[in-house]
Order: sequence, then structure tokens, then C-alpha cells
Amino acid sequence: MRDFLAEAFSSVWVVGEAQRVRPSARGHVYFELVEKGERDEIVGKLDAVIWKGDFLKVQRLLAASEQRLVDGVQIRCRGGLDFYAPSGRLQLCVREVDPAFTLGQMERRRRETLAALAAAGLLERNQGLALSDLPLSIALITSEGSAAYHDFLSGLAESGFGFRVLFIHAAMQGRDAEREVVSALASLAGLAIDAAVLIRGGGSRTDLAAFDSRAIAEAVARAPFPVLTGLGHEIDRAIADLVAHTAFKTPTKVAEFLVERMARAEQMLADLRRTLLRESLEPLRAGREALGRAERGVSLARMRLAAAGSRIEEHARALGRLGRGVLRDAGRRQDDVRSRLADLAPRLLNAAGRERVRRGERIAAAARGRVRETAATLTGMERLCQQLAPERTLERGFSLTRDATGKAVRHPGQVRPGDVVATRVAGGEFKSRVEDQ
Repeated sequence: MRDFLAEAFSSVWVVGEAQRVRPSARGHVYFELVEKGERDEIVGKLDAVIWKGDFLKVQRLLAASEQRLVDGVQIRCRGGLDFYAPSGRLQLCVREVDPAFTLGQMERRRRETLAALAAAGLLERNQGLALSDLPLSIALITSEGSAAYHDFLSGLAESGFGFRVLFIHAAMQGRDAEREVVSALASLAGLAIDAAVLIRGGGSRTDLAAFDSRAIAEAVARAPFPVLTGLGHEIDRAIADLVAHTAFKTPTKVAEFLVERMARAEQMLADLRRTLLRESLEPLRAGREALGRAERGVSLARMRLAAAGSRIEEHARALGRLGRGVLRDAGRRQDDVRSRLADLAPRLLNAAGRERVRRGERIAAAARGRVRETAATLTGMERLCQQLAPERTLERGFSLTRDATGKAVRHPGQVRPGDVVATRVAGGEFKSRVEDQ
């Protein structure tokens, strides 16, 4: 039987999906070739082996097109059948693999998946979700302990921001990757997270095969939160990248994006704080300047009033001196006239009396004029003082607030919640308690 099969099937091409790929300690590679039906059920299975010498050639051939023999990859291989009678085991001894077939199958499945996603309206669904400006709550889906796991968490930790990371382990390649990634995304439904991060380390194109699956693509597209991907391949983009909210080349780039978004939000907050502080202090500064101008005006009015008072006193002294001088002159003239009156007729005496009355009236009129001028000056000064008085400034809407010690409050930092402050307005003074700054 063994010789017959070896001769009849010495070189045949077989197509199937590789499963349970397991290298041996001796360098051989054992796996299963399976054929699946329309519902993804296994309808045929054949054990296969690639001996060490043949595997080195196959490995170099696959590496040239960035492929590897991993679970879930469709391959076309050539080999011969071998039958081991004692256990009844039939296996295919693979000597050659067609890498072009695998790439073609991957591309065909990729096109079919993209077409199905487009028809279902899922290609841009996740991209339409809003990503928080402060994405602090992150769900991380990757392989625990992997380089991607450490690179991403290190990037977040070094930023100094308070990221909260919910980690969910999932295989990133192999036959379990599709099921575990879909399950991880489903487990996050209903949780309060800002985004989910799906990352893995670098690898070949066949290592990305799981992320071209329709199941993972639909899970990413239908997620109720933004999904960020960093699948670690510099050239190719998996379908999961295309349907994700934002795709990055590496896990480190995803961490840098989240850190930069937090840094931008922090800078915007600092700018807003400075703007609010500046705008809140501007009215106080203007009020202080107006009060300072009013105080300077009052001081100037006082100085002018004092100068006017000095001038009034000087005028009064001058008037007194003038009056006394005039009276002395009049007395001398009176004595002179009296001496002559003895010789002159009573008519001259009467004329002299009338002249003295006229002179007195002129002196009184001059004095009254000076007094009226000085009174007008004082009235103007009084009106100026009234206009520049602090009470008039308060009547225009300004107020003066003092703390419990009587010190003027010029900045919100001078008081604390619970402090009692006294505020003076035009109509009087009232007290209030600080509730918030």
C-alpha cells in the first residue's frame, strides 16, 4: 500500500488551509491541511509534514514575499503521499509551496471582505465617532507581555498623564486571534472608556491575515467607541486598519498620538486659564485706576481750596490795610478841612461832608466786588470737590470691598470661601460671605 501510494501520488498539488502548525525539535514542521465548506465547517482534512531540508527552502521562498506558514493561511503545496501501515496514518510530505497562490487568495478574500463591509455601510462607521479631547480611559487589546504591550504602556507612563488602562489579553496571530479579538471588543460594550487600542508587534504579511478577517473588521466597525490600531506593519494596511477610527504604523505611534492629544488639551486649558484670569482682573484694574484718579482729584481740589483760602485772607488783609489808609487820609483831610472850615462858609463844610460820604460808598462798593469775586471762586472750588469726591465715584457704579481686617480686596486670592467682606456702594455699606472664588 505504501509503495503504491508513493508511486501513484509521488508529486501532487494540494490546496487547503493550514492549521495546527507545529515545528518539531528536529526542524521538521507538522500541520494539517483542511478544506472548509460554505459555513466554514471542516469537510476534509489531511496530515502534512515538511521535512527539515525542504522546510529551509520553503521558508526562504515564503520570506521573499513576506509570508510565513501560520495557522489560517490558504496554501497551495506540492508533495507526495506517505502511508504508515502500523497506525494507518496517511500524510502529505510537502516539498514545495506556491507563495503566489497564498497572496492571491489573501487578496481575493480581502476584496470580498471590503465589498461586504462597504455594502453594509461599515467602512467609515467607527471613524464617525467622536474621540474625546482628554482620552484618559483606554482599553488595551493585545498579547500580554509582548513587545507591543510594553512599548505602548511605557509610552503612556513616561508622559506623566494619568491614563487609566484596562487590559484585555488576546492572541494577535494564529487560529485563536480572530475569536479572541472579537470577544475582547464585545466585552467592552457598555464600559465607560474613551477609546480601545488594538496593537501588535511587527511581522510578515501572513501574520496580519487575522486582521483581514471579516469578523474582526465588523467588530471594530460596530464598536460603540473609537478604535485605534497599531498593527506593526510599515507597508501593508489590514482591513482592521481601514475600518478603525484612526490607524497607526506601530504601537509606539498610538501612544504618542494619545500623549500629544492630552498635551494639546493641557495647553488649551492653560491658555484659557490665562485668558479668564486676564479678563476677570481687567475691570478691577480699571476700577483701581479710576479710584486713584478720583483720589488725586480730591487732593488737588483740597490744595486749590487751601490756596483760595490763603488768597482770601491776603485780600482781606489788603482790604483792611487799604481801608485804614483811606481812613487815615480822610482823617488828615478832615483835620485839614476842619481847620479851614473855621475860615470857610458853612457851604464848604457841607460839600466836604458829601465828598466823604461818596468816598465811603466807593470804598464799600470796591470791597463788596472783591468779596463777590472771592465767593464765586470758593463756590466753583466747592462744586469741583463735590464732583471729585469718592461718593460720586461710588454713585457711578463702582464699589469698594474690604476684608475683615479693613484691607481693600484687590485680588480674589486675598479671600477664601467663608470669609466675611464689607462692600461700600453709593447708598451705604453691606456685608457678604464668600462662597466660591
